[in-house]
Amino acid sequence: MEVLRPTLINIGGRIYRKNTVQEAAYQNEEEEEDFYRESVQCADEPCDDFVIEETERGFQCSINLPSQLFKYIIGKKAETKRNLESETRTSISIPRQGMEGDIVITGQNRNGVISARTRIELLAETIRKKQPFTHFLSFALNHPEIQDRFLQFKEEVLSKCSKDHGIESSIFQNPAKLHLTIGTLVLLNENEVTEACQLLHSCKEEFLEKIAAGKPMEVEVSGIEYMNDDPAMVDVLYAKVQVKDGSERLQLIADRLMQRFVGSGLMLKDWDRVKLHATVMNTLFRRDPLAEGRSIISSGKPGQRERESFDARNVLKLFDKFNFGEVNLDMVHLSQRFSSDTSGYYTSAGQVQIS
Repeated sequence: MEVLRPTLINIGGRIYRKNTVQEAAYQNEEEEEDFYRESVQCADEPCDDFVIEETERGFQCSINLPSQLFKYIIGKKAETKRNLESETRTSISIPRQGMEGDIVITGQNRNGVISARTRIELLAETIRKKQPFTHFLSFALNHPEIQDRFLQFKEEVLSKCSKDHGIESSIFQNPAKLHLTIGTLVLLNENEVTEACQLLHSCKEEFLEKIAAGKPMEVEVSGIEYMNDDPAMVDVLYAKVQVKDGSERLQLIADRLMQRFVGSGLMLKDWDRVKLHATVMNTLFRRDPLAEGRSIISSGKPGQRERESFDARNVLKLFDKFNFGEVNLDMVHLSQRFSSDTSGYYTSAGQVQIS
């Protein structure tokens, strides 16, 4: 990282600089990761836009975080907590295991309390980035016509390309779960789910209805493409999506939603623009039919299995312009991972109609 061009992180509207630290590689997979070593520090003077109470013994502030993060802030043998307290000259009170509640920071020096809070927030953000996502914003593509055409596509591919390396029935998407992903979220408790739902509804008032212009987007799902550079070694094959009137409404809605959720701290930013695609074949499904979402990169830990790619050259040649049908998109879902509703689609933790 260049000193004059450090990596910046946006958390709750505040900008922090991330300092690069060489991470130790553990041989024993039972060892806990030392997240504190990856923590980031405030770029400038301690930020002062949260409430610091003055008490008889000094100063105090509270942080509301999901209880799942407490063990990382405490650290192995409470080392992380002790380091935070020692370096900021504060006392940090964390609820007991299994209990929800605020983390309370007290100290005699106001800047010390602010520094401790800043470090805990950034440590929590580092930890959150390592958690598997729990929810995602989506458009459902599981219209009956789309499902029927997808099943036809699957049948024809298996009939004509089954001898090609890696192609088998298990790597095809569940037709009831066909969708467009806008972005993924790590929501660790009900409060965060509620916050995400409220933000989604505020987006409707701020820009969704205006961009949609009061009518659903008629979308054509047609043509296939692959994610990587080598068509002979493919992990994800997807169907392309176009708005029939030729407008950029769908892309604009997806990008604005991504930007709004990233700005709130609820979503991680993967790309500058959302890549609109409908996954139809994914090698993650080969060993785990419930596997969903972003590609998994091997961490090198024992027991973690590599993905087995497939040769998509004949599929691309024979089905390059395959038409999966048309669908009207008028609903954005906050979808829950590893779930199903009565239709077979993902259970919705919240949704907004945009037309």
